[in-house]
Amino acid sequence: MVARTAAPGSASWDEILTGEAATMALGAALATAGLSRGAVYLAGELGTGKTTLVRGFLRAAGVTGTIRSPTFTLVEEYRVGASTVGHYDLYRLSDPEELEFLGLRDHLGADALLFFEWPERGAGVLPRPNLDIRFEYAETALGTDARRVWCTGRGSGMRALVERVRRGFDRYHPTS
Repeated sequence: MVARTAAPGSASWDEILTGEAATMALGAALATAGLSRGAVYLAGELGTGKTTLVRGFLRAAGVTGTIRSPTFTLVEEYRVGASTVGHYDLYRLSDPEELEFLGLRDHLGADALLFFEWPERGAGVLPRPNLDIRFEYAETALGTDARRVWCTGRGSGMRALVERVRRGFDRYHPTS
């Protein structure tokens, strides 16, 4: 783990993930840390683990059915308790205004948690993120199936949430 300086009012943590299990563990840590509403931006190249992280979150939150990638549908919606979790993949968006046709406005509310892959493609339309998660490929002594991930929380309660995620990740994936 490498410490990063976070902006005032935010908290940041980063980790090296090795393999799919580690990415699923990070998603599970997000769920058990109490992340239940707001916007989460997921940035990174194709194949770095953005959808896998959401799948880990949803499994830990109790979703038992099929969890589909929104690559072709652009959005997948899940019920978690009384809340809605929306998973958006904006890679194929040609104009941010297309989010209106995807029902974004319907998902904006107090009881919704929205994950946005490729958030830069929705610039000017997306809500501000409570949590930014950025993935990069990383080569380590452990092999080339590694990613460095940065989690940066913004706003009230995010410092405590990021710390709970870090502790939860260590519990779900103790070999890191």
